[in-house]
Amino acid sequence: MTTYNIDITLSTTKKEKPQADKLQFGKTFTDHMFIMDYALGHGWHDARIIPYQSLSLDPASMIFHYGQSVFEGLKAYLTEKDQVLLFRPDQNFKRFNISNDRLCIPHLDEDFALEALKQLIQIDREWIPTAAGTSLYIRPFIISTEPYLGVAPSTNYQFIIILSPVGSYYKEGLAPIKISVESEYVRAVAGGTGTAKTGGNYASSLKAQQQSGDKGYSQVLWLDGVNRKYIEEVGSMNIFFKIDGEVVTPMVNGSILEGITRKSILQLLRYWDIPVSERLISIDEIKQAYADGKLEEAFGTGTAAVIAPVGELFWNDEKMTINNGQTGPVSQKLYDTLTGIQTGTLEDPFGWVVEVPSEVESLLHSNVITR
Repeated sequence: MTTYNIDITLSTTKKEKPQADKLQFGKTFTDHMFIMDYALGHGWHDARIIPYQSLSLDPASMIFHYGQSVFEGLKAYLTEKDQVLLFRPDQNFKRFNISNDRLCIPHLDEDFALEALKQLIQIDREWIPTAAGTSLYIRPFIISTEPYLGVAPSTNYQFIIILSPVGSYYKEGLAPIKISVESEYVRAVAGGTGTAKTGGNYASSLKAQQQSGDKGYSQVLWLDGVNRKYIEEVGSMNIFFKIDGEVVTPMVNGSILEGITRKSILQLLRYWDIPVSERLISIDEIKQAYADGKLEEAFGTGTAAVIAPVGELFWNDEKMTINNGQTGPVSQKLYDTLTGIQTGTLEDPFGWVVEVPSEVESLLHSNVITR
């Protein structure tokens, strides 16, 4: 097993922590951050935890011009027994490297990345909120930093982790949201970057998202970019439908993100013997199921929202009200079970949760200073 060195500089100036009922998603950040550098020929090096601060980058840094970046999102939870739990973090760092590969970014040592994250969480442990529905959101990301205007993979990168105490992603909480089906714009196609978690995918979705928001809808449901009829995913979530007793979700087809929450939901449904399938689903099929009274539930899944019931779909100037605009029983059971496992109040039969110990000893040698 390889041993890594990590330098830690502790902040002597502590930020004021927001009250739990004032938490917004992604607005507040903890006292410290993790950074590691990459240089061609030298590899990943200079791992460090430092006080949270601004970055200083050359204006010619390639991230500003060609968008070579990837990111992940996961959460830490504080249990009633004062344990800190992570939910399937190995899957996040595995997917991180899949995204790295697609964006020509050097791979990370996944074991080290996880241990470095644990160290950072230990230092900022007091930032983990304890109120129901809150958590510590974790954002690992890589940016290209070489100052060069040629179109080519960068030779320099920074891997950074920041932490943010958060409440619900949607202001509605678990209350059903309204979604508009997008017919004009396209998010991704097979062979593109839809399967990578890269910033450009989200930037290209903003126009449709803005227009949808102006009409009172929380999110956009994307259709495929070739036929313009097959359902793919919501802007920040995968999507599921319960039709005549069966739960269906779009299959992974090379243009949608393979969500970790999605994967967990599929496993839970099969564990409960609820009929579930991954396949092509057209918007016409959904409309017909609605007309026939067979569209029983719809919900989105993702790290930020966990489960987001869908109470209304808007397509072709028609509104489809699902389950009378109420949270369905399968959506509720999935939310209760998944959050229960994540927060340690329910048994984890799958080995999904990973505890952050009081000290990290396995992979890190740390040099701690205070300033």
